[in-house]
Amino acid sequence: MIIEQIYTGCLAQGAYYVESNGEVAIIDPLREVQDYIDKATKNKAKVKYIFETHFHADFVSGHVTLSEKTGAKIVFGPTAKTAFEAIIAKDNQVFKVGDITITVLHTPGHTMESSCYLLKDKDGKDHALFSGDTLFLGDVGRPDLAQKGDVTEKDLAGFLFDSLRNKVMTLADEVIVYPAHGAGSACGKNLSKETVGTIGNQKETNYALRANMTKDEFVKEVTDGLLPPPAYFPLNVKLNKEGYKNIDEVIENSAKPLSVEGFEIHANETDALILDVRHQSEFIKGFIPQSIFVGLGGTFAPWVGALIKDIKQPILLVTPEGEEKGTIIRLSRVGFDNVLGYLEGSFDSWKKAGKEIDTITSVSADVLSKKINENAVVFDVRKPGEYESEHLKIAENTPLDFLNNHISEFPKKGDFYVHCAGGYRSVIAASILKARGFHNLIDVDGGYDAIKNTTIERTAAVCPSTLK
Repeated sequence: MIIEQIYTGCLAQGAYYVESNGEVAIIDPLREVQDYIDKATKNKAKVKYIFETHFHADFVSGHVTLSEKTGAKIVFGPTAKTAFEAIIAKDNQVFKVGDITITVLHTPGHTMESSCYLLKDKDGKDHALFSGDTLFLGDVGRPDLAQKGDVTEKDLAGFLFDSLRNKVMTLADEVIVYPAHGAGSACGKNLSKETVGTIGNQKETNYALRANMTKDEFVKEVTDGLLPPPAYFPLNVKLNKEGYKNIDEVIENSAKPLSVEGFEIHANETDALILDVRHQSEFIKGFIPQSIFVGLGGTFAPWVGALIKDIKQPILLVTPEGEEKGTIIRLSRVGFDNVLGYLEGSFDSWKKAGKEIDTITSVSADVLSKKINENAVVFDVRKPGEYESEHLKIAENTPLDFLNNHISEFPKKGDFYVHCAGGYRSVIAASILKARGFHNLIDVDGGYDAIKNTTIERTAAVCPSTLK
């Protein structure tokens, strides 16, 4: 038996390759599926089933394409409705893969069709649980994504409580847990950086699995502090339910090199957004005016999905040379298939052609420290939890995720400073603000990590246990 976790850091997502005696099951595959096919071919095995733990919201799964290419059957849990052929399994239905079996455990709560898959070894012993978004390491799936009609997030949280207590926590402590996501995913609040655990460890460490926890306590804690989901989530769910273009077709349509002149014509004659994915240190030195920066070096695809509201938005790319196809693939993972082409020769060709460029002023934390005495205006674009943990006393929190809600707070006259944790998100924010006409902003290089090494006055959250 082979179990391989294929983890994609950009999405904080785990797909799984399971093989036994010449047969393969793929669980929650990425949209680009050729690697799974190649792995099975190399091992002289055949992909038999594609198991989906639920209709994913944060990425476009590869189930449809993988089924088309291999003939493998797609399996969803009870209540799922698809526009393509799929097995809608019953609770406790068993699927045989080589010498092992995979049992469907219907675990509604994150979504109504959410299911975990229990792998039993050749001797019939419970070995591993592919827990999807029902159970993460350190957390559980958010219960607010599948609200419909009279079903509220509190109702879903209640279903999730029952699913965990009746289907998951009854498993033996040594059963391995393989979740669909790790730290960085927007599908939960407090996900661990670890990507493999055990049922026993989660019973001891996961706040949502406390033995003496009541349903009311669970509902309150799981729903407390949930930020609104990114705008692209329901759009990805729709694609995962109804189907989508083959990734090969997307690449063929999008990987078109454009000369400076051709790029400029497309920019002027369409409503295309210019997306620059180079490193932030390169972007601030020079970029095409009105470009939006989201660097490949960070959690690229989720930030694109969070900040660009329409997955049908036409996009023109400025990428590092050699990264054109990879960028298109990473965009397609969150449903952005409408790339019109990329700037041939990257930004250097634009600069050599003598075209207009823009820049972002960036200063060190030490410079900011000196400016604080001159009543500098500072905006912190980190998440609310990061800000509440510790922040500059004078800084306002304008989280990047919801920057559009804070536009009116930025001054149109007089310099202001923008920082995040390390410098990636602040440059994204700066590019958006620049495109909105705010040219009086200054980025703080190194972000809060650098600021902490200065004498600028900060404030930290007080632990309730220390209060008198």
